[in-house]
Amino acid sequence: MRDAGCEVQDARSGMSYRDLEIWKLAREIAIAVHRMTLQNLPKFEMYEQASQIRRSAKSISSNIVEGYGRRRYKQEFFRFLVFAHGSCDETIDHLEVLFETGSLTNKVVYRDLSAGLDLLGRKLNVFIDSVERLHRTNRGDIPNPATRIAHLVS
Repeated sequence: MRDAGCEVQDARSGMSYRDLEIWKLAREIAIAVHRMTLQNLPKFEMYEQASQIRRSAKSISSNIVEGYGRRRYKQEFFRFLVFAHGSCDETIDHLEVLFETGSLTNKVVYRDLSAGLDLLGRKLNVFIDSVERLHRTNRGDIPNPATRIAHLVS
C-alpha cells in the first residue's frame, strides 16, 4: 500500500480523504483539465467535449471521496474506487480524442495531462488492490468447516 503513497486507516486516526495521495493527484488533474478546456480549446468544443472531459476528470476525485466516506463497507468502498478508475480511463479517452482531432494542439499540455492520468490510473490500481487485500477475510479463522465452505462460495 505504501507504493501508492496511500494508506487506509481507521477513522479514529483522524485521517481524511484529503490525506490520500490519489485524491490529491485526482484533484490536481481535475483543476488542470478544467483550465485546459478554458485556455486551450476552441470555443466550439466548450459545450461538447470540453464539458465531457471536465465532468469525467472531476468524477475521479468525487468517487474517491464518496468511496472513502463508505470505507467501513468493503464492497461500497471498492465499487467507488472502481468508478474512479473508470472515470480516469474515460478522461484519458476524451483527452486523446481532443488531441487526435486537432482541438487540443498544445503538445506540452497534452503530454503533461496524459502522464498525470496514466500515473493516477496506476496509483488507483495499487490502491484498489490494497483495499481488496486489507478487507479480505482470513478464511482459515472460520471454526466450522461447513461455514468455511459456505464462506468460500459467497
